[in-house]
Amino acid sequence: MTRSSRTSAPPSPPAFPCPPYSAKVGHCQLFQNPEARSRVIDAATTLGRTTGLVLVDCSATYDTVNLLKDAVDHGCCVVLANKKPLTGAYEDFQKLVSNFRRIRFESTVGAGLPVIASVTRIIASGDPVSRVVGSLSGTLGYVMSELEDGKRFSEVVKTAKSLGYTEPDPRDDLGGMDVARKALILARLLGQQISMDNINVESLYPSELGPDAVSTEDFLESGLVQLDRSMEERAKAASSRGNVLRYVCEIGSAGCQVGLKEVPKDSALGRLRGSDNVVEIYSRCYESSPLVIQGAGAGNDTTAAGVLADVIDLQDLFQKTA
Repeated sequence: MTRSSRTSAPPSPPAFPCPPYSAKVGHCQLFQNPEARSRVIDAATTLGRTTGLVLVDCSATYDTVNLLKDAVDHGCCVVLANKKPLTGAYEDFQKLVSNFRRIRFESTVGAGLPVIASVTRIIASGDPVSRVVGSLSGTLGYVMSELEDGKRFSEVVKTAKSLGYTEPDPRDDLGGMDVARKALILARLLGQQISMDNINVESLYPSELGPDAVSTEDFLESGLVQLDRSMEERAKAASSRGNVLRYVCEIGSAGCQVGLKEVPKDSALGRLRGSDNVVEIYSRCYESSPLVIQGAGAGNDTTAAGVLADVIDLQDLFQKTA
């Protein structure tokens, strides 16, 4: 937790001896005694409602949901880089965003890119967003742009892995679930009360090559090459129509889809190269010429910068004193 304001610090809560009240783990202190926990929570509540205590979640688990909801109940601010709490049960999403001014989650979609801020700003202006289309995976953006140059799918994926673009098991990227989570956050932000089950997600590998059937080593060694012909045929077919393939999410009135899509070569998505993210936002004001956001959409530095910017942004909610 961190305090977001620059006000003078309130009196420190009483210090508790480590045993039997707490157990130290690294630089953190876990309060296990009920009385000690209660006193710490009371102090956090006071800080949260007066000086802007911020709970920052940079994990990658659903297990923090209850902790985050408790923080909301106690008046704390929340900053998320972790997508999963916002993509579980819709009731959890509603709870976390119930005080929208006190939650920031820019880094859940596009790392440090101002995607969430742009969408919320357009909505707040009274301009209804009709559609959002985005390439939100640096890994798949790289793979698709390399495939466009005539390279074999299997070689491109292995190169992406060697460059550190993919997860240790590339199927975590090729399955599309990370993009689907980002799409779900955007869809819910647009007011769609949907869950992951409502999103049509196209995986770039068949179930018979999935983690439950084939090891990572076997997938890299012999599974990937089985996908070369079909990917080559799809890329050539798109090229014959003056298009290129991109792995995108599309959120609109008809729902939310995630998968391969042909886009014009001269469009923002079609010009995408390397591991950048690109998002197109369509609304009444941006109907014929969408608002386009492009840049590095992954990486520790850009994500950390996005989280820090969210923490600093929350300072405006609290009165500063000399």
